[in-house]
Amino acid sequence: MKKPKWVVEKEQAKKVQANETVWLFGLHAVRDALLNPKRKKLRLVVTLNALGKLQEAVTQAGIEPEMSDPRKFAAPLDPQSVHQGAALEVMPLDWGSIDEVCIGGGDERPARVLLLDRVTDPHNVGAILRSAEVFGARAVIGTKHHSAPETGALAKTASGALERQPYLRVVNLGRAIEQLKKAGYYVIGLEGESDIVIETELEAVGTRPVALVLGAEGPGLREKTKELCDVLAKIEYAEAFGSLNVSNAAAVSLYAATRAK
Repeated sequence: MKKPKWVVEKEQAKKVQANETVWLFGLHAVRDALLNPKRKKLRLVVTLNALGKLQEAVTQAGIEPEMSDPRKFAAPLDPQSVHQGAALEVMPLDWGSIDEVCIGGGDERPARVLLLDRVTDPHNVGAILRSAEVFGARAVIGTKHHSAPETGALAKTASGALERQPYLRVVNLGRAIEQLKKAGYYVIGLEGESDIVIETELEAVGTRPVALVLGAEGPGLREKTKELCDVLAKIEYAEAFGSLNVSNAAAVSLYAATRAK
């Protein structure tokens, strides 16, 4: 009996948490990983058709591809994975510490960071990384446990952003929030029941560094996380439509944060 897709992804996540290698798949994810000098690449499995589309990146990476029959694809992936004839075994990326990525340095734009409180779905996190890259966030921060690690599903949804957008995973999200606050960040927790609208709050904050905290769909932010935020705010909605997917909420709130002056 074939395992459900979510079961396979959960098993893959446990393997990654055990510091094992990661299999990335799909043309975009594989190409961007091949072109990332920081990514340690171990094994590339491709079909002839996929190699034709990836040849420049393969040459630049200096890796010898293993050719595979598309009907019996050699990489150890879930049969339901849409691999497009390309899979790359890699080591997880190490972006460094919060101090290195979020505090100091950067460009002239106001610093913006996303923190994820128990967001475990790799598709949601992949979409959040993609939005974070588009809107120039310094980092997306999750936890080492109860959050989505690097997996092929996450990388494919991120469509290459995993290779460029810092994704940090910390032991304790509360300590990460306190560390950012000490460094001058104003921490806004997304809470649908709040009376405060996020755009209004961001206008008052101006160019100060901002950290946006989002919780998992359903339970939302944990009470302890709420207590650590400087303020809880909501995304204003029309009439009875007040619920957004967490990745959409991240994109909307981050867009608002980058527009604040």
